[in-house]
Amino acid sequence: MKTSFPNIAQYRLRILFRGAFLLLAVATIAMALYVLQQEKQLSYKNYQASFRKTGDQVLATLRHPAGQLALLNPRTENGGAAALHPILLPFPSLDFDDQNKVRQAITMSGCLVQYGDDGALCVAIGNNPWAGGFIYVAGSFVSGELMPHQRGEQDIGDAHRVRVTVTLRGQTYRWIAPFEKNGDPNAVQTRGAHGRLTGFLDDDSGRVGSRPVKDFRGWIWQNTLCSKPGQDDGAADCPRSSFFSLRLPVGVLQDELFQKKNPVWPPADLDNIKVRIEVLPPDDGSPLFDSQSAVAARAFAVGDLASLLLPGESLRIKKRGTADGADLVSLIGAEDHPDDASRLLSRLVRRLPVDEVGAPNESRESVVTSAGIYDVTLIGDERSVNRSLGVVAARVLWFVGAMLLALFVAWLIIEIGIIRRITMLTRRAAKVSKIVKGSGGLDQFDLTDLRGADELGVLASCLHDLLRRVKEDVEREEIRAEQEKEMWHAVGHEIMSPLQSLMALHGTADSQSSRYINRMQQAVRVLYGSASPSEAFQSTVLQVTAIDIGAFLGNVADNAPLVGIADVRFSGEREGVMVRADDYSLEDVVTHVLRNADRCRQPGSMISIDLKTTETAATIAIHNHGSNIAEELIDKIFEYGVSDQLEAGANGSRGQGLFVAKTYMAKMGGTITALNVADGVVFSLGLQRV
Repeated sequence: MKTSFPNIAQYRLRILFRGAFLLLAVATIAMALYVLQQEKQLSYKNYQASFRKTGDQVLATLRHPAGQLALLNPRTENGGAAALHPILLPFPSLDFDDQNKVRQAITMSGCLVQYGDDGALCVAIGNNPWAGGFIYVAGSFVSGELMPHQRGEQDIGDAHRVRVTVTLRGQTYRWIAPFEKNGDPNAVQTRGAHGRLTGFLDDDSGRVGSRPVKDFRGWIWQNTLCSKPGQDDGAADCPRSSFFSLRLPVGVLQDELFQKKNPVWPPADLDNIKVRIEVLPPDDGSPLFDSQSAVAARAFAVGDLASLLLPGESLRIKKRGTADGADLVSLIGAEDHPDDASRLLSRLVRRLPVDEVGAPNESRESVVTSAGIYDVTLIGDERSVNRSLGVVAARVLWFVGAMLLALFVAWLIIEIGIIRRITMLTRRAAKVSKIVKGSGGLDQFDLTDLRGADELGVLASCLHDLLRRVKEDVEREEIRAEQEKEMWHAVGHEIMSPLQSLMALHGTADSQSSRYINRMQQAVRVLYGSASPSEAFQSTVLQVTAIDIGAFLGNVADNAPLVGIADVRFSGEREGVMVRADDYSLEDVVTHVLRNADRCRQPGSMISIDLKTTETAATIAIHNHGSNIAEELIDKIFEYGVSDQLEAGANGSRGQGLFVAKTYMAKMGGTITALNVADGVVFSLGLQRV
């Protein structure tokens, strides 16, 4: 027994097109997933190396003197000049008498804070409480040649001087330290002077007492070279850098040390101690340097290590031997794009398989300082790779979505524009082919080479049979149309002859009969040679001119009884309103509307014609008192052949008048509408004013 599948070949093109587009869509998604999987594998390997590198950078930073200083002062943040506080040094004290030792100590420890071109400053205390409880200040500033103060003189306004203000625990200490040159004060001044900064209590008087502060110590050294290149080192106005170091005796701290057996050091309120340094020039000029108004560069702090951490990584630093065992510092890497990737994409990235995925990385190291041992724990989080890939996937999604959208649009165009039309034509052509084959016909068109079992082959076979029958139908239709046209020619010719005779009898200009004969001739010319009345009316070309609508409507109302329409009244301006219209066609429109109004009005009631105008339009309202138009017909009464009268054809009403009215109004650029009112119907005709 032979089994056949006659319908599979008909769907061959559709299966081919849809299968191709489906394969392209699957390949696009598979390619995106493969790229993400490879990217994830590579990212995991890179993360292992990046984690080790981050650990090395953290340890190298903490083992540097600046890092050790940050460990000793974990809460210290140099946010600017207004927040200058002492910090704890990794040394017992500063050898403030030796310039080189002081410079080396503050530079290597990272204590020195830069204030741009104005100078630098370090305010600190030693890590040994038995060094005396002093606050050390060291720094530099730029000025001209230093002017010394003569020892024994109480007026210090003619010399360079340093003013120091320390505020802590509700008390304020103020010292003024003028520069006193070493050696013979009467000797000739040389470049690069150095000397003492002798401290006195400051009372803002510009004068000092005879006895300096006992434990206040200070030194200053001025460089012999200009601080700016290109200037003569021997010039008097050459700006030079001066380095100074101070030891400040703070009584509150010193008293606390000697009152307790085991004093707390550093002080718990170290961050609340405020220090202000001012370098004043001779006379009353503005300060050469003021730590409160100058802008300081931010010093390194332990919190800066967070910038080295990737999202999800955590860093904990604990000082070994502390009683509470709490973390000194706990940092977590910030999220770069926490909201860029959706949960669905993140879940998809997590499910992508990769090789050699182990447990989260963890590194434990120690940093040895003079103040103790610090344990550093760095914990990695490989989920940050998934989050980063989620962000990448969100961006790739736009490109994949665009490609899928392009494929969908292309498929939709082919499906709707080609395959769907071919399918419809195939079905309809197959149905028509059966009728044509049953009726027979002449074999005028040869499409046998295009026949086949697929869709286009079926379509070619159907068209081969269909076109022969269509040709026959076209030939018969042409014969019928020619016969009807000849009939209309004959009818028009026979009607035009007596109308010509009537025009000769009633052709005077003042005769109303002449007007109606002209309208009859126009109607015959409209229908003359057309295949149908509706086609004739729609193909009519009107001669639109400017007419006085008031005079026109008045004439129509006056002559209405002559055509069998009594009781027509016109209200409105009789002259001066010019509109664009065709005189005869507009009279046909108004007459058709009046006949409908006359047929439907109550016996003895009046038909009113009102004219209303605006700057751009004129509206003619024809109102009759009678029954309303049925709601289901009010939108259809202007169509050809529609009438609200039963047996309209027998009574001579063919539903043609309102169709003509709407057609003519449209050709004149106007409108016509019908509206049911409480006591009847109002037809509104709108025309453009000239």
